[in-house]
Amino acid sequence: MLYRRFGRTNLQMPVFTCGGMRYQHSWKKTDKPTTESLKRVEDIVMHSLKQGINHFDTANGYGTGEKELGQILKNVDRDSFILQSKVPLREDTSLFMKMFNESMSLLQVDYLDMFSLHGINNHELLDLALRKNGCMDTALKLKSEGRIRNIGFSTHAPVEVIMDTIGSGLFDYVNLHWFYIFQDNWPAIIKAKEKDMGVLIISPNDKGGMLYKPSEKLRKLTYPLSPMVFNDIFCLSRPEIHTLTIGASEPATFDEHVNALGYYDKHNKLIPQINTKLMAEFRSTLGFKWASTWHKGLPKWHETPGNINIPTILFLWNIAQAYDMVEYSRMRFNLMGNADHWFPGNRPENLDSYDFAECLKNSPNGKLIPGILKDAFALLSGKETKRLGSH
Repeated sequence: MLYRRFGRTNLQMPVFTCGGMRYQHSWKKTDKPTTESLKRVEDIVMHSLKQGINHFDTANGYGTGEKELGQILKNVDRDSFILQSKVPLREDTSLFMKMFNESMSLLQVDYLDMFSLHGINNHELLDLALRKNGCMDTALKLKSEGRIRNIGFSTHAPVEVIMDTIGSGLFDYVNLHWFYIFQDNWPAIIKAKEKDMGVLIISPNDKGGMLYKPSEKLRKLTYPLSPMVFNDIFCLSRPEIHTLTIGASEPATFDEHVNALGYYDKHNKLIPQINTKLMAEFRSTLGFKWASTWHKGLPKWHETPGNINIPTILFLWNIAQAYDMVEYSRMRFNLMGNADHWFPGNRPENLDSYDFAECLKNSPNGKLIPGILKDAFALLSGKETKRLGSH
């Protein structure tokens, strides 16, 4: 295992984290874990520790996960592992504290090494977090009492919101998305480095493209590495990134990632070679002009008729076309309109009732995009499987 200093927390962080979003018995917190589910979590935790992965990430909202993890970790030397939990923002800080205390009781620990304000996903939530006597002030009080040691935030926000949150200077670390198919948050990672913050990458395998079941085309493009190993090494080749969460459903979940470290010393050769192949395919499939300019001059989701999330839809359409990542793109596409601030904006339904001319006036592809939105809906809504030529 490789370890990296996790910013100003000074924790020695393994480059892989045991994520707690997949092993829980139930998403319903009041359900009772079974003997089988507890044995599964025990096997995952013990295998994780054996591999040198001693950072465990969970959250108040992960169903029975905290209870199951606590049942196992109570038998492990507290100084041998790093523990993070997360609590969502609440306007009423007494509710925020109630959830925190519930998490501590379920986890059966006296302190958390890392505690995140969960889901600073827009400026309104940032203001809620940082207002006087709000959630951040509550977390700072908990830190002064020794119940938490480092304060961070998790986010699915646009990069400008993440930058503003980091710019507050109040946080010790950040949990965010960044992986090969989605690199928009790189400026925030650079800003986090300037603040000497720890950087944890959320869900590089699932949100990074459902890389545990990649398309055959993607497999060929990342050869001699698997898509998942390529993504691991791509991320870890950046020293600004400290750890990648691995959502474990069974002990073997970790093995391919740990084996990926055998390629780490070759990243200066392998990553550029594979990146060249991926970029060439992207441009060949989509056309050089579109591949180079599709993202320019696009409106934000709340600036479009019907709050249609044009940038996200085009991104998903692109990778479905270029890399055959249709299943992943469908999964993400159909979250829109159903996931609140975690994945905002709407799908492109009833397109003929909208005029996009004004919101696309700054795009060099303004005339093409309405047609591509229709194509994306046909391909990704699940109603029709349709593949298109280049643009």
